[in-house]
Amino acid sequence: MTIGGTIVVFVMVWWVSFFAVLPIGVRGQFEDGEPTPGTEEGAPSHPMLLKKAVWATIGAVILTAIAAWVVPLLLAN
Repeated sequence: MTIGGTIVVFVMVWWVSFFAVLPIGVRGQFEDGEPTPGTEEGAPSHPMLLKKAVWATIGAVILTAIAAWVVPLLLAN
């Protein structure tokens, strides 16, 4: 894979990984019993976006490395 292809694969895999980890560990405001006035009760009280972005990055690096290893093997035939 070229460097451009690797970057494209990484970005795509990062977004898929991010959306996959986004709902993990989320508690709605109604579950905490303290909804913020003017917001939806189902909105997360602590979304932990930085932590989830780190996990998505780790997953994307691993999956991109696997893709960089597998794609040349498939194209060699």
